[in-house]
Amino acid sequence: MRHLRPLQLFVVAFTLAGTSAATAQSSGVRSGFSVSRLARIDSVLDRAVARGEIAGAVALVLRDGQPVYERAVGWADREASRRMRLDDIFRIASQTKALTSVGIMALAEEGKLSLRDPVSRYIPAFEHTTVALRSDTGRVVVAARRRITIRDLLTHTSGISYGVDSLVGPLYSARGLGPAAGWGWYTADKDEPVCTTMERLATLPFVAQPGERFVYGYSTDILGCVIERVSGQPLDLFIRTRITDPLGMRDTHFFLPVDARGRLVTVYASGSDGHAVRAPAGPRGQGDYVDGPRTSFSGGAGLLSTAHDYARFLQMLLNGGTLNGVRILAPSTVALMTSNQTGTLYSQEGEGFGLGFSTVERPGANGRVESVGTYGWGGAYGSKYAVDPRQRLVLVFMIQQIPDRSDVGTNFPMLVYQALVQPR
Repeated sequence: MRHLRPLQLFVVAFTLAGTSAATAQSSGVRSGFSVSRLARIDSVLDRAVARGEIAGAVALVLRDGQPVYERAVGWADREASRRMRLDDIFRIASQTKALTSVGIMALAEEGKLSLRDPVSRYIPAFEHTTVALRSDTGRVVVAARRRITIRDLLTHTSGISYGVDSLVGPLYSARGLGPAAGWGWYTADKDEPVCTTMERLATLPFVAQPGERFVYGYSTDILGCVIERVSGQPLDLFIRTRITDPLGMRDTHFFLPVDARGRLVTVYASGSDGHAVRAPAGPRGQGDYVDGPRTSFSGGAGLLSTAHDYARFLQMLLNGGTLNGVRILAPSTVALMTSNQTGTLYSQEGEGFGLGFSTVERPGANGRVESVGTYGWGGAYGSKYAVDPRQRLVLVFMIQQIPDRSDVGTNFPMLVYQALVQPR
């Protein structure tokens, strides 16, 4: 495979398991993977770029902390003829949720909060919330049957959506949320602290009673505010001092440092013909991650990162909460977060949902090829990740395409697993 980097670069970038991909065999089988079958990933990525389905991507696979596949393909900015590089920076949107969830669990380990706590203990505006129900006349708003808890937020069973559906959309839009916030989750253009936004959210009706349904939405943004209230730090400082700096994630930020502007990947969108076209400026495209007000730190969708940085974070989880002698969480906490906590509420066949991650319960269902116990998620710009504890694998696929109608990211796990010829 022609895209593995030299030994010294891997030691600097990872030092995940004291080994490097450069020490692996150049042919045959590498870390249990067929080298010739790994080359199929190259073919698929090259074909997708050549056909114009995607502008570019970065793909990374680790086994036992060692890179076995790494590739930057296509364009970081097609119009400027800037090639994609392995250290290019991506908007990771909902992949932010994993770091915020880890931050909450770190505070729980310190006894500073409990998963049973009502959110209103930290954000009083959530003491009395409401729920919108459909009726013959359109909408009726009723009181919530109970208070929302920290656990409800971690499992997305709070009943809180992104407010883009017809039931509550007009109400949310009038308060600068839902349809007025790009795709619903976007807050990078807001010149107000995230807690101010979440307090405004608390006055709006939600779409389900707490604990009754899996509803994807602002729950993790609320957790970001909880972190600020409990720690006494802005969310960006908390994430940096407690997670990204200790793990050596030097390129992970809420807003891009000026000296890194040239590494931010351009956002594209799948057109009606399936070809990737440059996305517009603003919340439904390039976003305000460089020149925005730098005030709203979204715990649900605000971070920028690289494939390498995010792989370090995932390797920490795979290691049971530690990386290179730095412990972020206890093994039991990671096990709790990455096991199904929602029963059958999560609607994807063969999957469950833990405390911040989806989980594979039945391989083969819903097209999932990963092992039982694999956990992961993705981001609105098309990026995806998975951690397979049984096979000791970390998969990271980075792209910037919204909406993304290509199947490259969806098919990436199959391409990886078809090359795994020595499973455990």
